[in-house]
Amino acid sequence: MPKATPDSPDLPLGADLERAVNGWLAHLRHERAAAEKTLQAYARDVRQFLDFLERHLGHAPCLADLDRIEAKTVRSFLAARRRSGAVSRSLARTLSALRQLSRWLEAQELIDNRAILQIASPKVPHSVPKPLSVDKAAGVVDAGPAADLDWTLARDTAVLLLLYGSGLRIAEALSLCVKDAPTGSREVLRIKGKGGKERLVPVLPIVRAAVDRYLNLCPYPLKPDEALFRGAKGGPLSPRIIQLTMERLRAGLGLPPTATPHALRHSFATHLLSAGADLRQIQELLGHASLSTTQAYTEVDRERLLAVYDAAHPRSRNAVNSSG
Repeated sequence: MPKATPDSPDLPLGADLERAVNGWLAHLRHERAAAEKTLQAYARDVRQFLDFLERHLGHAPCLADLDRIEAKTVRSFLAARRRSGAVSRSLARTLSALRQLSRWLEAQELIDNRAILQIASPKVPHSVPKPLSVDKAAGVVDAGPAADLDWTLARDTAVLLLLYGSGLRIAEALSLCVKDAPTGSREVLRIKGKGGKERLVPVLPIVRAAVDRYLNLCPYPLKPDEALFRGAKGGPLSPRIIQLTMERLRAGLGLPPTATPHALRHSFATHLLSAGADLRQIQELLGHASLSTTQAYTEVDRERLLAVYDAAHPRSRNAVNSSG
């Protein structure tokens, strides 16, 4: 079978359901401006559900089957996924995809069945962003004099500085074109993030200097509309290269396993909050659609403050124990 794509999932469907699923995915891409990774994940989730439904029914599912589906069948599918090792976060995303598909089919008057919407979402464990300390983040982005000689080191340092200094996602940093390079007097970048949402982010002098250094050392011709950051053979830089760079830095600097490229974005937000930045401002800088997403950083800062208090206050438990 051909590999599934967001616009043409590899599904054993009746013709009407296949057209409907493709129409829904096209709606997500063109009208909702869903990210490519979201489209791929949703297509995969729906494929798994409809594969399960084919085994359950004994024939390729069609729209009439979705119109008759019962909530217990959906619960059976989720239970089977959990038995196969899927965690609550994955199951919650799968159910979100099925709900969105069901709502869209109902809006198109293709089905009139709200069984999928009745399923409670699995409880997802609450997670808190894991930033690096200010000192450890500085160690990650400090390439030192070596970056003046090695163009790949200068490149990696410039990318990591964009993640930490401007709060970019790695995909956002690597999507920059040469004409958008933050160099010279350009103090602000216009970034298109998730869902096509645009935002303005600051570019510190140290970040601009790092990008300038990379541009001066890069051995490949750089045309305005081409990728700013290049791989060893001259093509667009792969995110995997930056991930491997962070792995080496973890080993060399003794950083925790949570020290990933994305942890630098977390560090950007947490360190701004610790310095007194307004939560709404941080939301805008990060490009979060909801303030509730940004509020996770208040928990990180609270934990840090409590740890400092516990270690430093003369009447804290730790201080009492150490004095005894």
